[in-house]
Amino acid sequence: MKAIQIIGSKSEPTVTLNGSYPLPTPDSSGSEILIRVHSAGLTADELTWPELWSPLHNPTHVPGFEVSGAIAELPPAYTGPLAVGDEVYAMLHTDRGKGQAEYVYARPGVVSRKPRSLSFAQAAALPIPALTAWEALLKRAWPSGPPSPSSSSLRVLVTGASGAVGSMIVQLAKNLKDIGKEVQVVALASAAKHDYLRELGADETVDYHDDNKTGGWERKVGIKSVDAVFDAAGGDVLAKAWATVKDDGVVVTVADPPPAWAMDKSPGAVPKELDGRPGVRYIYFIVSPDSESLDKIAGLIDEGTVKPLPVVEYPVDKAVEAWDFARQRGRQGKVVVNFVPAV
Repeated sequence: MKAIQIIGSKSEPTVTLNGSYPLPTPDSSGSEILIRVHSAGLTADELTWPELWSPLHNPTHVPGFEVSGAIAELPPAYTGPLAVGDEVYAMLHTDRGKGQAEYVYARPGVVSRKPRSLSFAQAAALPIPALTAWEALLKRAWPSGPPSPSSSSLRVLVTGASGAVGSMIVQLAKNLKDIGKEVQVVALASAAKHDYLRELGADETVDYHDDNKTGGWERKVGIKSVDAVFDAAGGDVLAKAWATVKDDGVVVTVADPPPAWAMDKSPGAVPKELDGRPGVRYIYFIVSPDSESLDKIAGLIDEGTVKPLPVVEYPVDKAVEAWDFARQRGRQGKVVVNFVPAV
């Protein structure tokens, strides 16, 4: 079968297409589902992720954690709702991966029916961004439900708002009844993306490039004015975003690379920006696969509540060019490789 392989080293990776890669084998559990991959999503930073370079889990360095396709085979003991031939999408576990190939095995708990209204390419672009947004909002920021101040609404800041993760956070924050409150979304992005973000539901848009004439973008958002920051940018943007959160608010970041405090395991380690602000919670997380959440996201997509991500499609024979484009900053759309030609 065809599979994308990364050769070289983590510091100097080279993308190749292997036309005679061996068919995959299931793990020892005997419970995995075989998927014929129609499309696979590309995440540029994945070439630096440790999972890709694990000699135990991925010795041949086949990337890919987002797939859509059709079920080719179910394990004998399977009793779930899926059937051979069903169209599905999934985020694969990090210790399995290898989704950028014509066939891949996946554990049942990560596989969901794909949104009926989407193409395979559109579905393959969704799992990581959509699950990250879902987890940030419902499982990290307010795991026990939103706070209950006198106000009936929440105001949140989304950084990196026009990217794949940020745009999903904007949409889900505006449309998830599970949050229990109206959410006012402030979207931080370059001015060229503001119309797009308003179409997604953003109530306010702020430009990264606001200069000292306005005191910086964080002052335009408002000092200590938001209940939560959802950060998909990291770096200097996250460093400024702390100033916008209320003293009883929360900062959730999925930045890659992660901030120093996220990696500091020493007792009492806190972000330097929180000196004298003990009431602010701070969270860094890496998204987890979850078929139940993907089912709910598919429902929101199919009812038209949430819009899919824009995608840029490449046939698998152009995999090298696809990866070159995926690694470009400021590109428009998420890159997807099609193993089965789009109809």
